[in-house]
Amino acid sequence: MSTDTGFSRAWTAEVLQRPPLIAPVRQYVWPLRVAGEDEAMARGALQLAGRPRDGGAYLLTCALGFSDPGMPTGLYGCPNPEELCAVAGGYAYVADARTPERCTQVELRPVVEVRVLQEARLLLFVGFHSMVAWGVAGLAWETARLSWEGIRLDGVEEGKMCGWGWDLMSNQELAFAVDLETGRHTGGAFPAG
Repeated sequence: MSTDTGFSRAWTAEVLQRPPLIAPVRQYVWPLRVAGEDEAMARGALQLAGRPRDGGAYLLTCALGFSDPGMPTGLYGCPNPEELCAVAGGYAYVADARTPERCTQVELRPVVEVRVLQEARLLLFVGFHSMVAWGVAGLAWETARLSWEGIRLDGVEEGKMCGWGWDLMSNQELAFAVDLETGRHTGGAFPAG
C-alpha cells in the first residue's frame, strides 16, 4: 500500500486498517452503483478517513477492482490540491475532497501502476495497454494503445515519458515516448499514424 506525498493537499486522510468504532455521519461508497459492478464490494475495500481543510470528517469505502495483492492500492494527492485519489486493487477514484459524494472513476481498468509527475503536474495511471494522465483541471489526456500486453516505464526525458510496450508480431518490447503535454506518442507496438 502506498501513500504519496508529492503534491500539496488541502485535505487530510488516513488509510484505515479496520472500520472505525464510531463512524462519521458522512459516509460514501465508491464506485457509485454501476452496472456490472454489483459484486465489487465482495472483493473487499479500501477504507479512508478523510477531512477537507474546511469541513467535517467523512468515511470513504472504495471497492477493490481486483483482490490480487499485485494491483496497486493507496492514497495519492492530485495536481489540484483540493482533489484526492484513492486506488483500490487497480481501480482509481478521484474526487474533490470537499464533495466526495461526486467521484470520478478513472476509465482505465485495471490501473497497474501510479506515477506522481510533479514537474509536469500530472498523476499518471498506467494500464496494460495505455496510460491516463490526471492534471490540475481533471483528465488531461489518454494515450492511444501502446502495447499488446504490458507497459514498462523508464522515466521522463525532455518532457516525454519513455518506456516499452510489447509487440505481438515481433515478440519483443518496442520503445515509445509519450508527450506529457498532449498524450501523443511515437514508437511502441502501435505507432501513431
